[in-house]
Amino acid sequence: MRIQLHVSGTAAGSRPRLDVDLHLPGRGVTAIFGPSGAGKSTLLRAIAGLVPAQGTVVVGGRAWQTPQWQLPAHRRPIGYVFQQAALFPHLRVSGNLRYAAKRAGPEAPDWAEVVEQLELADLLERRPQTLSGGERQRVAIARALLIGPELLLMDEPLSALDADRREQLLPYLDRLRRELAIPILYVTHRRYEVGRLADDVVALNDGRAAGPEPVAAWLPAVSAGAEAPAVLIEAQIVEQDRSWGLARAVFDGGMFWVDGRHGRVGDRLRLQIQARDVSLSRDAQVRSSLLNRLPVTLESIGAGTGAADQLVCLRAGSARFLAQVTRRSVAELSLRPGDRLWAQIKAVAVLR
Repeated sequence: MRIQLHVSGTAAGSRPRLDVDLHLPGRGVTAIFGPSGAGKSTLLRAIAGLVPAQGTVVVGGRAWQTPQWQLPAHRRPIGYVFQQAALFPHLRVSGNLRYAAKRAGPEAPDWAEVVEQLELADLLERRPQTLSGGERQRVAIARALLIGPELLLMDEPLSALDADRREQLLPYLDRLRRELAIPILYVTHRRYEVGRLADDVVALNDGRAAGPEPVAAWLPAVSAGAEAPAVLIEAQIVEQDRSWGLARAVFDGGMFWVDGRHGRVGDRLRLQIQARDVSLSRDAQVRSSLLNRLPVTLESIGAGTGAADQLVCLRAGSARFLAQVTRRSVAELSLRPGDRLWAQIKAVAVLR
């Protein structure tokens, strides 16, 4: 997918609001990440043909826009999910969905399958004003899918929800990531959502883009200046210990015990490990309540998030970890690059 767009500023002589040249994957979730005002929503609106833009948009080998010609916005096969659900209040949920289905292209998914995928069967006879924020967004996502889009655009779909509602909706978004055969561009300014959902990341700042970059490589790189540094690890379940409700997941560098409810033997998991949940030891702690202990190599020591701590970069196999420890601990353990240590993981968040 090729996106080469230039959107001019609104005032004479002002800097361009958007100037990007991107080659994006044809499947999976690409997060468009950046601060407020970076141009994230402008990028999505330009791709959709909703704002004047110069350049080229090619999706699935088909040109939607060239410097000489543009496909009108209403003819671009796009599903668009906004921050607010914007459902028709006079229609029930079923009416909102059938409105989209009537305008579907030849590649539209089955109506019943979408309803089942987003668990909407119990909501079909209700009106939008009776739904929670998370339920409305699920309906909005279903409506966007039912037109049979070649590209799904999601503009901070969780930003209007509280923390509990965001957590309730995330599993549905993750399911789309794994099951849809079309590309998804997902705008967010939250690193957690990137780690939870994205396959690749485009960093957008002041209208200019960098990337795309695989999320597993991007997350540690941006964590050095973050309030909650973290890394992602891809692992596979190889054992279920049902007597304790745990599962053993292996990766290139070791293994983790994780909550056994998150999958079956053979399933692949995405694990997020917070730097604050990693402690370091010179020796293997064989008697400890911490189940996850890994031999690691210290690669570097950098600045932490405050005056009293430092961020230690570790490696186990091909995987990288971060540990947030106090400066006093660094001094007392005499930590140096190249040291062989034991990393003790207090908690592993399963993001599958």
